[in-house]
Amino acid sequence: MGATHPARNRSSLAHQVRYALSHPGRVPAHARRAVRDALLRLRYRHDHIAYYRAVMASDTARGAEAAVGHNPSREQWARIGRLQFDYLVEHGLAPHHRMLEIGCGNLRAGRLFIGHLDTGHYYGIDISPHILLAAQETLVREGLQHKLPYLVLADDLTFSFLPDGHFDVVHAHSVFSHSPRHVIEECFAHVGRILAPGGFFDFTFDRTEGEEHQVLHEDFYYRTQTLVDLAARHGLAARLMDDWERLPHRQSKIRVTALPERARTVGA
Repeated sequence: MGATHPARNRSSLAHQVRYALSHPGRVPAHARRAVRDALLRLRYRHDHIAYYRAVMASDTARGAEAAVGHNPSREQWARIGRLQFDYLVEHGLAPHHRMLEIGCGNLRAGRLFIGHLDTGHYYGIDISPHILLAAQETLVREGLQHKLPYLVLADDLTFSFLPDGHFDVVHAHSVFSHSPRHVIEECFAHVGRILAPGGFFDFTFDRTEGEEHQVLHEDFYYRTQTLVDLAARHGLAARLMDDWERLPHRQSKIRVTALPERARTVGA
């Protein structure tokens, strides 16, 4: 896998035909996803969180690794977790920092963050109870129970149960790639409140330089400027992380920090 490149419009008929012809073995799996998508969208018309919780339940039934990536191999799972961890440590994540991981999954990277951070300094939230049970299994397998991480089921991204100015690092890997705009905006509206002074929020997303689009109701592609502008509406400064772009990962990364005016109001 090479460096990050913007995605073409994967929802177009031309792309789907080309993809089917070049990857015929993947067509049955995509067809199953399409049927599942149609059924779940009928059931959860106006609730994306409930929709994607059902997707996660379906994927987790096949295996926890499958629920946090299209490649279910254990090696790929571990490699991507290590990539996330190494990047944030290189950017200054220290043991005394407090970290919130949005969409912690089965602790693909979380197990490394938990081991690195001081006891009780890791908070992980996810919308899927099934994947949080898998996260508990990861804790046991890795022998990390003594680090007392917080693993919490979430139903939105308002962070209402978390204190002001608490987290030095907030991290969301492969969350906004599965989120419509209103879910992202809800996060932006509230994440500034929980960031500590000098803290930052890193998230990955599927980047396109053409028309923004989605595949089924599971995968969403955004232009960088759309997300930068959306963050600014909520008192946040956002920038594309160029050094991440050079790493072997399909998604791009944006870093968000609170603008000085907002930082002064946190906890006031």
